[in-house]
Amino acid sequence: MTGKGFGLKAFATGGLAAALMAAVPAARADDKVVVFAAASLKDALDAVNKACEPEVGEAATISYAASSALAKQIEGGAPADVFVSADLDWMKYLSDKKLTKPDTEVKLLGNQIVLVAPKDSTVEVKVEKGFDLAKLIGDGRLAMGDVKAVPAGKYGKAALESLGVWSSVEGKVAQAENVRAALKLVSTGEAPLGIVYATDAHAEKGVKVVGTFPEDSHPPIIYPIAQTADSKDKDTAAFLKCVESAKAAVLFKEQGFTVLAPSN
Repeated sequence: MTGKGFGLKAFATGGLAAALMAAVPAARADDKVVVFAAASLKDALDAVNKACEPEVGEAATISYAASSALAKQIEGGAPADVFVSADLDWMKYLSDKKLTKPDTEVKLLGNQIVLVAPKDSTVEVKVEKGFDLAKLIGDGRLAMGDVKAVPAGKYGKAALESLGVWSSVEGKVAQAENVRAALKLVSTGEAPLGIVYATDAHAEKGVKVVGTFPEDSHPPIIYPIAQTADSKDKDTAAFLKCVESAKAAVLFKEQGFTVLAPSN
C-alpha cells in the first residue's frame, strides 16, 4: 500500500473513537491553568496565551484536539480548568452534565468554513446550490472532520446538505479526527479538496481557498469558552478575563476570527 493510501485510510475511519484517540491532553501541570481547546484555535490561542502571561502570572498549559474528544475527556475526569469548543453543542453537552460553571460561559469567537485545495491546484469553483463538487473531487477524497462529532465536519455536512450536494460526495469523504488533520490531508496533496475553517486556511501556507460556503448554508459557527466545574487553579479567572480582553481580540482577528465577546 502506498503512503498516500495509508494516510487516507488512517484518516478516513471517522467516528468518535478516532476523535478520542486524537490527542491525550497533558496531565495537569503544577500551578498552571490547564486549557482544553478546539484544534482550530491553536495559532491564535498560542499567541493570546503568550500575550496574557504577564497578566495571568503564568502561561497556561493548552491541549488541542477535536471539541468532541476534549469534552468526553473532561466528562471522564481529565484535569482541565477551561474548555473552548468550536461549537455550542459540545459546550452544552458539558453544561447539561454540570461540568462547567454556567456564569463563566461566553460566546467568544465566530468563524467561516471554506473549500481548500493544495496551493498549486488549478481548481476554480463558486460554492452555491447544486455545484458539482463530486466532479471536482474526481477519483480523490474530500477531507473533512468527522461529520458526526467534529464541529467542522458537522458544519461542513450541514452546508453540503443545504446546497444539495452531500449525497453526491458522501462516498468520497475522508473523515479526520479533527479539522487540522483534515487540513493536513489537503496541504500534503493526499486529498484534492477539503472543508476547513477560514482560520485554518489562513494558518496553512500549503493550501489555498477556492470557495467560501454561504453563511446561511450551515448553523452559525460559534466558539464558546467556560471554566470547568472542577477547576481549582487560582489564576483561571485572570486567564478568562485576558482571553476575553481587547488585547486578545486583536490577536484573534489577526488569525481571521470574528470576535463575539464584548472586550473587557
